[in-house]
Amino acid sequence: MPDRLFDQIDCFALQHADQPAVRTGAHTISYGELGQRAKRVSEGLRALNLAQQSRVVILSGNRNEFFEIWQGAAMAGFVFTPLNARLAAPEVAFIVNDSSATVLFVDPLFHDLVAGIEHQLTAVKQIISLGKHPKWPCYADWRDGHNATGSSDGVLPDATVVQMYTSGTTGSPKGVELSHRSVLACARAMMGEQSWPVGQVSLVTAPLFHTAGSCFSHCALQSGGTVVLLEELSPEAVLSAIEDYSVTEALLVPALVRRVLESPRCRTTDCSSLRRILYGASPMPLPVLQQAIEIFACDFEQGYGMTETVGPVAMLRPRDHDGGAKMKSCGKAVPGTNIRVVDEQGNDCPVNQVGEIIISGVQIMKGYWHRPADTQKAIKDGWLYSGDAGFFDSDGYLYIHDRLKDMICSGAENIYPAEVENSLAGCTGVADVAVIGVPDDQWGEAVKAIVVAQKGVPVSADAIIAHARQSIAGFKCPKTVDFVDSIPRNPSGKILKKILREPYWLGVDRRVS
Repeated sequence: MPDRLFDQIDCFALQHADQPAVRTGAHTISYGELGQRAKRVSEGLRALNLAQQSRVVILSGNRNEFFEIWQGAAMAGFVFTPLNARLAAPEVAFIVNDSSATVLFVDPLFHDLVAGIEHQLTAVKQIISLGKHPKWPCYADWRDGHNATGSSDGVLPDATVVQMYTSGTTGSPKGVELSHRSVLACARAMMGEQSWPVGQVSLVTAPLFHTAGSCFSHCALQSGGTVVLLEELSPEAVLSAIEDYSVTEALLVPALVRRVLESPRCRTTDCSSLRRILYGASPMPLPVLQQAIEIFACDFEQGYGMTETVGPVAMLRPRDHDGGAKMKSCGKAVPGTNIRVVDEQGNDCPVNQVGEIIISGVQIMKGYWHRPADTQKAIKDGWLYSGDAGFFDSDGYLYIHDRLKDMICSGAENIYPAEVENSLAGCTGVADVAVIGVPDDQWGEAVKAIVVAQKGVPVSADAIIAHARQSIAGFKCPKTVDFVDSIPRNPSGKILKKILREPYWLGVDRRVS
């Protein structure tokens, strides 16, 4: 198997030159075009006389240029660094400077943002617009002004190929260094237990600037398939894409699955081409998952992972989506990965005992860019400490309880919000829910549920609390319930607990986090 990200794509550019590689709306580029464009980008970057492993940054939505630039940078031995397109200007400036980026590619949507911080970008030598700008070169003109030549012989499989930044919910974002080998290992894990034949069509709804979206795209690109990107993200756009492009594989976060199921078009759209839906980033409520399996009539797989592991290190395979208790787990470790659950002393926890999940194997990051202390804290003796709480059952299936930092300490009891959220997800009238700890004079913290009510279905706080009491211990049940219009999530679908907690802890000297 190829060990560098661009090797297999190079082969398809020769063997299947006319096969569509990326579709975005009415625009399609073939493997032949992707290969040629990537080589031109590679030569263009080399012409800028950058140092090896220089960071090449892109600020963009989901566009086909994302893959051209990533492949081109990789061929030239540079490190592709995608920015979260939802960041504010100061956050963009911080990451560009933290990465010591020398080149910045920018989507026209963000021209004004970048223009406003250009003077703050300390290392950037060249800004290139993906559209038209009066000051910066046009990407297409710049790219096509170089020859599709050059050699990538000196690029090693263990070299850093992409630097993804963590969301920064617990401090300044950190650059996660990922190698060719680790990205390819993750893509192969996401493909599942069977190889993909040439011609699979993958619908990518996650942002490409996160590992889930970019790595799932490489499942298609490493197998001669087609990546389908959406110009807008809505249930109707998802359903149209499935029908119009005969999508075989789709990556959907649970919140989007729920919205698609609620769409009036869901029952009338032809989804017969679907072979598999991969979901993750947050738990899928069991009733929603069961409904989705019935409606879409395809395989479902769940992935558990993080930026520091490129993507899923554990997967719940289709055979385990049978309505049994295993559907509440996130499955077993993927090939090439080892997972343990340990206590505070680093000892393996017994079956069904909650501890911290630690991971080793080819997929774990090389480290945090220019943060040796953080790297040493995260990786000990080759094991990545995830910060997630979980446990194994007697069959070796991994269950996620919660982020350790989100644990609620009420009196002498530790409460994991994910367990409470799972109990509330099936309550009639609850469309979405998050559970946090809030200050309590008697117990230190009390459990609060933040709920989005389902439209047209009456629900009360008392009914929600009563529902929880049916499935979890009384001390775990919410003491109070607040109703909101929406629950804040990051682009990969994870609930932003820090934002939810903030109003309740204002003015409190000691905050539990």
